Amino acid sequence: MGKKVTVVGAGFYGSTTAQRLAEYDVFDTVVLTDIVEGKPEGLALDLNQSRSIEGFETKIVGATTGPNGEGYEAIEGSDVVVITAGLPRKPGMSRMDLLEVNAKIVRSVAENVAKYAPNAVVIVVSNPLDEMTALAQLATQFPKNRVLGQAGMLDTARFTNFVAETLAVPVNTVKTLTLGSHGDTMVPVPSQSSVNGKPLAEVLPADKIEELVVRTRNGGAEVVALLKTGSAYYAPSAAAARMAKAVAEDSGAVMPVCAWVDGEYGIAGVYLGVEAEIGAEGVKKVVETELTDNELADLKAAAEAVRAKQQDVAGM
Repeated sequence: MGKKVTVVGAGFYGSTTAQRLAEYDVFDTVVLTDIVEGKPEGLALDLNQSRSIEGFETKIVGATTGPNGEGYEAIEGSDVVVITAGLPRKPGMSRMDLLEVNAKIVRSVAENVAKYAPNAVVIVVSNPLDEMTALAQLATQFPKNRVLGQAGMLDTARFTNFVAETLAVPVNTVKTLTLGSHGDTMVPVPSQSSVNGKPLAEVLPADKIEELVVRTRNGGAEVVALLKTGSAYYAPSAAAARMAKAVAEDSGAVMPVCAWVDGEYGIAGVYLGVEAEIGAEGVKKVVETELTDNELADLKAAAEAVRAKQQDVAGM
């Protein structure tokens, strides 16, 4: 039987993710759902009409869903479900401002995923990311390895882009890494970052690295402020789609994601941005990266900040 992936939420983020997943041509079916009647069906029709031009066979199916789980039968048997549902940020809003409103949405979606796609790997992208990932796991009751969040891939891509632009070098010569939370306690890891194989500290002064670290941490807010309405979706959808592809292909690719940490780095019992091996069962294993004492201290501080908020979310 062919692979099936569902994207919940047909906003800019969801529809772009569905497009990328379809164009990979590794799935038989991409299901796109939304609560706005006709929107996912219209987008699916449009995307299907691009198949002969772009040369892919993946079929896109649109399904309108209702407040009581109507329409969710379309996602039945999905191997992967990407949850993008929720409100995006407006200028001046933090990711945390979205907590209460998006918690209700994500809980409802997760319960329907558990009902109709009980064997799926769930990739959460709704903000605030770390908290929504923890909530999705609680609501689905899936094994923790089968629920993960998209953040580190995006934050690392932003950091990489800023370094490449600053040094005017090809983006494929730059390697960076960000761990921690998707927000104020993000932990960019300069010690694991390099340009053409040279440590980042050898090609950029410390103050410049710090400037790029801060810009990475505020990467989403910078886009939101420029757009005025809505938030980033091209880079985030690329990150989520690559994660879904790694699951579908059981590739074992190592990616920075929001994963359940249980003893790694001396941290346990929390969803946190770490590097992990991704495959058919979601997170195969958390990969411990060598960190400096300062980076490790920052990661532990991020874990505690996120832990407190993830406990808050449990009752939502």
